[in-house]
Amino acid sequence: MTLIQPPLMVTGGTHPARALRMMIRDLSRGSQGITEGGDLRVRSTATPGAAVRVGNGSAIVRGSVFGQGSYTQYNAGDHIVPIAPTGGTGRSDLLCLRVEDPEYEGNRNPATEDIGYFHVLPGVSANATAPPPGMTAIPLARITLPPNCATVTDAMVTDLRQLANPRRERRVRVIGGFPYSPIGSQVGVWQSTWPTGANVSFDVPIWATSASVVTSLHGLRFSGEVFIGFRQVIAGVIGNEAQMDTDGITTFSRGDITMIDTFGWKPEQRGTVQTLTVQAGRYNTSPGNIDVNGNTTMVTDVDFVEGVY
Repeated sequence: MTLIQPPLMVTGGTHPARALRMMIRDLSRGSQGITEGGDLRVRSTATPGAAVRVGNGSAIVRGSVFGQGSYTQYNAGDHIVPIAPTGGTGRSDLLCLRVEDPEYEGNRNPATEDIGYFHVLPGVSANATAPPPGMTAIPLARITLPPNCATVTDAMVTDLRQLANPRRERRVRVIGGFPYSPIGSQVGVWQSTWPTGANVSFDVPIWATSASVVTSLHGLRFSGEVFIGFRQVIAGVIGNEAQMDTDGITTFSRGDITMIDTFGWKPEQRGTVQTLTVQAGRYNTSPGNIDVNGNTTMVTDVDFVEGVY
C-alpha cells in the first residue's frame, strides 16, 4: 500500500508522524528555509570570541528523502554555537540548522537527545552554500576564519539564509488627468513640482525589504524638439533617469514615458507611509515644449518583496 493511511484527520485513526510532516511539506509548498526575513540571523557574539550566535526565528527543513516530509523548528533567544579556532591555515565552516531524524539517518534518541540542532560543518570549500546531499538541513551562514584566529567577527560571517516562501504584495495607483501645465524653461534643473500632482502615497508592508516600482506617464503632449528627463523619487532616494528626445515635430503630438526602479526599504521605513514623486527637467535649450493636461494619466505599479535581513 503506497498511500499513507489514514488521511488527515480521521476521527479514531492513528496517524503516523510522517503524515503530519507531509502536511507541513504541502502547506509550505515543498519549500524550505527561514519563515521571515529576520529569522535565525547569524552574528558574532556580544563580546566576540570563538563562537557565533543564532537569533530568534523559525524555519522549515525539508527531508532529504521523498516521503519524509518537512520539519518545523523554532529558536527563542540567542543560541551560542562554538566555532573552533584556526591554526596556521585559515578555514571555512558551514553553519546549518539540521534535523537528524533516526527514522531516516543517525541514531539519536528523541526522548533524550536534540533532533533539531545547529550543526557546524568544518573545513568546507571557500564558496560552499549548501550541506552535503543526504543531510536534512538548511544553510544559515558560512564562517571564514583567517589563520591563527580564535575570534569570530561579523565580517567573517556570510549570510546564506533563504526564505521558504517570501511574501509579495502588489499595489497599483492611477491618476487620471492633470491640470494643464507646461514644463518650465529652466535647463539642468530637476523640477520637483512638475508635473504638478504627480505623486502617490502607499503603505510599506512591515515585512517588505524592497520594491520594484514602475511609473508611466501616458499622453504627454509635446511639440518641436525637446530633450527632457523624468525620474521617480521615494524617501529622498532618486531613481534612474528616463529620457524623452523628440525631433522637429511642428504639430502637437502625444507620447509616453516609463520609469523603472528597485528601491530598498530601511528598517525604520517598513510599516510606514511613503510617497513617490515624479520629477522632470530639461537637458538643453531646445525650443520645443511639453505639457500635461486632462488627457494625461499616470500609473504607478509597486511590487513589494520580502527578503532576508
